[in-house]
Amino acid sequence: MDVLSEVLKVVKLQGAMFYNGEFSSPWSFCSPASATIAPYLAPGARHVIVYHLLTQGHASARLVDGERIALDTGDIVIFPHGDAHILENGPATKSVDMAKEIARIVAQGLKLSRMGGGGEMTKFVCGFMACEPRLSQVFLSGLPSVFKVSIRNDASGRWLENSIRFSVNETDASRAGGEAVLAKLSEVLFVETLRTYIAHLPPEQTGWLAGARDSEVGRCLALMHRNPAQPWTIASLAEEAGVSRSVLAERFRHFLNETPISCNGTNLAQVRKVVSAL
Repeated sequence: MDVLSEVLKVVKLQGAMFYNGEFSSPWSFCSPASATIAPYLAPGARHVIVYHLLTQGHASARLVDGERIALDTGDIVIFPHGDAHILENGPATKSVDMAKEIARIVAQGLKLSRMGGGGEMTKFVCGFMACEPRLSQVFLSGLPSVFKVSIRNDASGRWLENSIRFSVNETDASRAGGEAVLAKLSEVLFVETLRTYIAHLPPEQTGWLAGARDSEVGRCLALMHRNPAQPWTIASLAEEAGVSRSVLAERFRHFLNETPISCNGTNLAQVRKVVSAL
């Protein structure tokens, strides 16, 4: 049983791609906090996750006051909490303030945008994911402010990247269903990135995401998210997980610093509240 799938069944995702860039070094742009651009990308959305997928070349990403993260072709960098950030390549140059450009960017759609100083070429696609903030924090709280994942490490990731590149670069943008295809690809890309991130967490990692990867804890979390109204007990969860109550309690304390029942009473109280409002 897959706890991430169980959570994503309840979380309403609205994904799309909104920018297709081809920049030559040196270049730099500053993306504002997602709350600033959300009204243009997903009117009414209360939480927007922003990401950038490099399809060619190199770049770096950083929070406004953070350290640079090197990006290569096939990398996707995600800002799950919507922090303002900078993407750039080459010698230091003045950043373009995308807050001032967002209306124009959204209006032009995925028509290729070019800028830069004529050096090394970087191509990338920008996208977003809108989701319900109270429920999304069940798993988003375990993510750092920024992280990158390479989607070229397996066949499914390479297929996904190629599908996105083909769909974005189609010359006949008016073809029926094109926006729907890109929206679905955006959602798949987000989920695939989360799956890859969880799979590569270090063995010593703790927290909800690491617990979701653990066979016993992950199964119990999935059960609780699938049936939040069920009066779960340590005994019933241990039976489902196929371990003793003491082992299950110890594993929950290791990953989540709480027992299965306290987890059921805190995280899932929030889930019940959100589900009832949907």
